[in-house]
Amino acid sequence: MNDDNKVASQKRRSLMQAIAAGSATSFFGPWAVNHAWAQTAQKKPLVIGLTMDASGQYGASGVEERLGAMMAIKEFNDKGGVLGRRIEALHMDTETTPATGSRVAERLITRNEAAFLIGALHSGVANAISQVAQKYGCIFLNTNSSSPTEAGKDCHRTKFVWDGNGTNFAHAIVKNAIAVNGKNWVMLTNDYVWGHNTAKSMRQIVEANGGKIIEELMVPQNTRDFSSYLLKVQQLKPNVVATAVGGDDIKALRQQVVQLKLNQSAAWVNNQQDWPDVYGLGPESIFGVFGTTWYYRLDLPGVKEFVAAYQKQYPGMAIRNPGNVYHNGYMATRELLRCVEEAGTTNNIAVIKKLEGRKMSALDRMQHHDAWIDPVTHQVQQTIYMATYNSKPAEKDDIFTILTQADPKDVQDKDAAGACKLESYEATPTYEV
Repeated sequence: MNDDNKVASQKRRSLMQAIAAGSATSFFGPWAVNHAWAQTAQKKPLVIGLTMDASGQYGASGVEERLGAMMAIKEFNDKGGVLGRRIEALHMDTETTPATGSRVAERLITRNEAAFLIGALHSGVANAISQVAQKYGCIFLNTNSSSPTEAGKDCHRTKFVWDGNGTNFAHAIVKNAIAVNGKNWVMLTNDYVWGHNTAKSMRQIVEANGGKIIEELMVPQNTRDFSSYLLKVQQLKPNVVATAVGGDDIKALRQQVVQLKLNQSAAWVNNQQDWPDVYGLGPESIFGVFGTTWYYRLDLPGVKEFVAAYQKQYPGMAIRNPGNVYHNGYMATRELLRCVEEAGTTNNIAVIKKLEGRKMSALDRMQHHDAWIDPVTHQVQQTIYMATYNSKPAEKDDIFTILTQADPKDVQDKDAAGACKLESYEATPTYEV
């Protein structure tokens, strides 16, 4: 152990002793702590910190990924927990802001002794959480934020990224969109890390395939009035409008595009479309093509049972069928707990080594292609789907038509491996709760 690690370990031991003595440093609040699965096991419960938005731009998706994680935790608790320990989930709202994400992560690790952290949508929040997690050596599963930087320059030994990123989705969509719709593109970009890096990747792929970006319009987060941007789009008359806009912003944008009938004068490509962001908008607002990683009506083994389990566990939910965000939350949590079981310990290095390079079958993940965790970048390489609106729905929620399914090898973000510099095992503090 080097000097830095010795210092980190000493700090952690001192902190745990302080907590045990009831003299831990006070923390800023208020905090809405949800003891979702408090148990009465004889062994000390295994605490998992759920770092998901319950408010802000991604509040709706944060609820869905939390439900997915809790479903996986319930399944393990129903069979006795993991390593003979019941699992207790503690949720704290990260409020779609990096500063809150950082404070939540610090609190869950130092005051609640969380063994692992799970959950993120906003890439700035995910990056903030991951820096805290790496400082202590706590494994963090970034379930749903998709900036290419998350498994690129901002990667960490303790962070694993479960969603497809902007480059994966751009590879799946751009070439076909140029061939079908034309070469002149306008970009609408959310003005933060995910938007910037997704748009950067989109631009590179558009230009590599003979297209031209004639304008890029930066959209501040929490924009609700898009009229000035849409007027500019109307004037430019592009063949394609490519958006990297998410959360409540994309809900507002879709409705205003329809009101101005701009969906009829240009093709629209949304790099990635999360299920909670379009659920309930109405069929006319599901225009254009977009990427996703899962759909509740995929004709694959296990999908119907998975959907039925969601509906049984969460009756009366506003979102009646699970989507890609829920799927990521569930899959990440389940795979983590499997790795803990296989490792026979919660020691971070032992569990990290189980996660790195892990192979997951298409059958097990209810996708069309096998998936794996890249040992160099820690991103899950998985099937990427291109979808559009379903004009012949089998039921009310059947709003997507899956157009293509891309093999993860064909849409891999090859720049990530060069940008990602994982900390060594020796430079990562030992962490075990």
